[in-house]
Amino acid sequence: MTKDGINTLARGFINESGLDIYETPIFAFGAVDDDLYNNYKSVDVIGSHFMSPTEWLPDAKTVISFFLPYTDRIKTANAVDNKWPADEWLYGRYEGQQLLKSLLEHLEKVISDAGFKSLAPSNDPRFKTGNADGSIKNTCNWSERHVAYACGLGTFGLSKGIITKKGMAGRFGSILTELDLPKDIREYSNIYEYCTMCGLCINRCPANAISQVGKESALCADFLNEVWEKHNPRYGCGKCQTAVPCESEIPMK
Repeated sequence: MTKDGINTLARGFINESGLDIYETPIFAFGAVDDDLYNNYKSVDVIGSHFMSPTEWLPDAKTVISFFLPYTDRIKTANAVDNKWPADEWLYGRYEGQQLLKSLLEHLEKVISDAGFKSLAPSNDPRFKTGNADGSIKNTCNWSERHVAYACGLGTFGLSKGIITKKGMAGRFGSILTELDLPKDIREYSNIYEYCTMCGLCINRCPANAISQVGKESALCADFLNEVWEKHNPRYGCGKCQTAVPCESEIPMK
């Protein structure tokens, strides 16, 4: 199975769903023994509750990470207002998450049916937010963004999103598999290498959670709770991902 083959499977699944949420995805294959996964266990990055690939799947050989870019319709709608997320974005975040979950199940089954045990951590019963004692609340034991960085899909921006060659407005997913696939090489060495530090996402954030030194996750989470109360069951924001140079591409320095 090749990257093109997996991409075709994903693209076909999205088309069959009839949902105008995502554009063509991009994939990257990473090593399960990458040193970054040990670094992620540091309290300064994610924390000891982060589970490495082989803790999820002991005989895993490859980490498959992918990015699903939102359609222009969703991005354009969310670029207008600077306070509340557009209905299109809420639709993309809520129904889009359901589609992402189904896509992970679909890819996991196809690879497993081919004879290679596979597992999507975000769909696994062990997946959870925070650590055991409750002292850490805004990180998960498997971070799609950090995994995407490790696999070579892109680097972080000030808003803590990942900037890929198709931008950062979209959703990430990943699968661990015993299938040994050719690994991609990271084309960057700095976690903010693709970010120009232009600061436009700072003014785009309705929660005032972003600054030149990073993002206050608690402020972001509080605002997302407001959105959920207003639009239950839908939620999301994405203002920092739209109407910015890194919305759909790696910005020019």
